[in-house]
Amino acid sequence: MQAAPSPHSPDSTPPATHHDHVTIMQGQAYVGTGKPEIVTTILGSCIACCLYDPVARIGGMNHFLLAEPAPDSGVVADANYGAYLMELLINQMMTSGALKSRMKAHIYGGADMHRGMTQIGSANARFARQFLATENIPLVRSDTGGECARRVDFDPVRGRVRVRIVGRRDVPVERPSAPRPASGEVELF
Repeated sequence: MQAAPSPHSPDSTPPATHHDHVTIMQGQAYVGTGKPEIVTTILGSCIACCLYDPVARIGGMNHFLLAEPAPDSGVVADANYGAYLMELLINQMMTSGALKSRMKAHIYGGADMHRGMTQIGSANARFARQFLATENIPLVRSDTGGECARRVDFDPVRGRVRVRIVGRRDVPVERPSAPRPASGEVELF
């Protein structure tokens, strides 16, 4: 009879709780590898959408700054916009084997970080909800709004999410004063 390998031997398997960590920054979308990993981001007014296909066990996350360009602005939606990153995430998941008809969604973020300023976070959350409804992807969980930043940890294989408030800071009652105009010389190359 052979002895079981020591927990410290090179051929022992790592504990089931070991996960690689992947950090998603603003303007990015990521689809899991199928191996144990945790996808993380920190949000203020931005939105992160976590999509998950429970049958294929494929999940992904995006992180967008703004909902979509203003109509007639001439701006093309790019990686800063939810209009681009939502489509990108769905397409990347389908390329990895997920079916859109089985996808479920979570959305997080959308805080209005400063009273009296444009409520970008609320607009982002409205956009994400409307986008998912239009695409017939059920929203199964959300934590949006408020005035605090959030940290989101997503397990793309199991479709589980943990959300934590990053820190509560005093929200200014008055609008901050406009920055002073820059002065000095600039040399263009």
